[in-house]
Amino acid sequence: MALIHGLNLKDPRGDVLGGITAAVVALPLALAFGNAALGPGGAIYGLYGAVVVGFLAALFGGTPTQVSGPTGPMSVTVAGIISTFAGLGISRDLSAGEILPLVMGAVVIGGIFQILFGVLKLGKYITLVPYSVVSGFMSGIGFIILALQLGPLLGISTRGGVIESLRTVFSNFEPNWAAIAVAVMTLAIVFLTPRRISQWVPSPLLALLIVTPLSVILFNDSALEARGLIPLPRIGAIPEGGLTFSLPQINPGSQYFPLILKGGLILAVLGAIDSLLTSLVADNISQTRHNSDRELVGQGIGNFSAGFLNGLPGAGATMRTVINVKSGGKTPLSGMVHSVVLLLVLLGAGPLAAQIPTALLAGILIKVGLDIIDWGFLLRAHRLSIKTAAVMYGVLLMTVFWDLIWAVLVGVFIANMLTIDSITETQLEGMEADNPITSSPISKDSSLSAEEQSLFDRCQGEVMLFRLRGPLSFGAAKGITERMMLIRNYKVLILDITDVPRLGVTATLAIEDMVQEANNNFRKAFVAGATGKVKDRLTRFGVEGVVGTRKEALEAAINEIST
Repeated sequence: MALIHGLNLKDPRGDVLGGITAAVVALPLALAFGNAALGPGGAIYGLYGAVVVGFLAALFGGTPTQVSGPTGPMSVTVAGIISTFAGLGISRDLSAGEILPLVMGAVVIGGIFQILFGVLKLGKYITLVPYSVVSGFMSGIGFIILALQLGPLLGISTRGGVIESLRTVFSNFEPNWAAIAVAVMTLAIVFLTPRRISQWVPSPLLALLIVTPLSVILFNDSALEARGLIPLPRIGAIPEGGLTFSLPQINPGSQYFPLILKGGLILAVLGAIDSLLTSLVADNISQTRHNSDRELVGQGIGNFSAGFLNGLPGAGATMRTVINVKSGGKTPLSGMVHSVVLLLVLLGAGPLAAQIPTALLAGILIKVGLDIIDWGFLLRAHRLSIKTAAVMYGVLLMTVFWDLIWAVLVGVFIANMLTIDSITETQLEGMEADNPITSSPISKDSSLSAEEQSLFDRCQGEVMLFRLRGPLSFGAAKGITERMMLIRNYKVLILDITDVPRLGVTATLAIEDMVQEANNNFRKAFVAGATGKVKDRLTRFGVEGVVGTRKEALEAAINEIST
């Protein structure tokens, strides 16, 4: 087996450009995530994590185009771990040297768990988490980011989890108007920058380059103090000299070891889900196929190593991965170049980075939090099913106000029970139907009628007739998603669901994604054969291209080809 999955050095130009572009996007985000996770003075640890995890996950991982580094969910988890330790009376001041080794111990253990997940070949099971659970969890993470950044946005020092941070903000409501001004400028840039500019200079970096010098000029600390105003909070001095080795605290006999172990497990599960979902996105846009188990091993090695180099744990980063592919990245070399560029920045930009206001980083993270929230599904879930909406909102609330890993575990359990109950009902209703879920392109030896076969032959190979059978739950959605790239080889896609008696939420979204993918590639898509509850669900959810019978879809396809 090759050391680096998918590496090709014959033409590295696209990978170099993709890696540099991804690094430009990653720089402000890494600093923001470090500051959000570890508090004042923590921005540099986000940059450490981006360098270490980004390089090693690319080197040993199983998704050629993926760029890894600190993400919103991982930084929120680290902040939660710190909050737990702080509740035990441990100082949150990083200079005391007490909290960081404990956190890094959890990062190392999280990396070990991820390596075990890959060795035990658990990757395929992690991607089978129902969409309602993933959506509720990720939206919960988004709301946590918004809540935790409210204080820094207003210039109010906060600590702890969501409830404690909000209580601090409202009980000590003394906003720093300089911080608010910086935050407003930042939000204006990240939300209002025209696409023609942001495609060349990402809006978070643009905010960093514009607002930081303006804050130094407009809100000079000495001038503010002379006027009796509170100085503008900044991230402060950044250590020089690059990465440094540090021994994390992993002592099984320590009173803190159970918390370190639990924190490591949360980081491992969350990082695995986050990375493999990003791997599926990378597959769709790059027309490649990742190796889930190898990706978990690569992420584990990256996080394990980051724990010894004081780096914030990371995962596959969706936005950075998409930008990498769009900029020409095709192999793991792009992820490695991304890390090397960040390392060069780390070695030379410490004094400049020290002047970055924490309100600026909070503004960037507000945009990240809003992007993480699954607004599309959040506002439409009730159209599909009240039960689905209940699961999604339940996971969201548990994520925000209770516990990250328990939110996922409880959500998966309930979603699976509901799915099993639904499938059981369908099987009892039609015992003679084919129970196994199968899917394959229709050929001449299929069950097409003579008239349908004649219509299909007239399509002259320009139509992909994709047949789905049996009750489709979230387990079938992965198979549908993996075939999305095939759409680009045909002018018309027909999804035949005549033999589908029941459609799960995730499978419904997968069908919608296939239709949208066809439209995005200037192809036409039709969904044929839906009846009863299946048709009602597709209609209520607004899936385009739903027609009556398979014959009607073939006739429509011929008209589409001839025009």
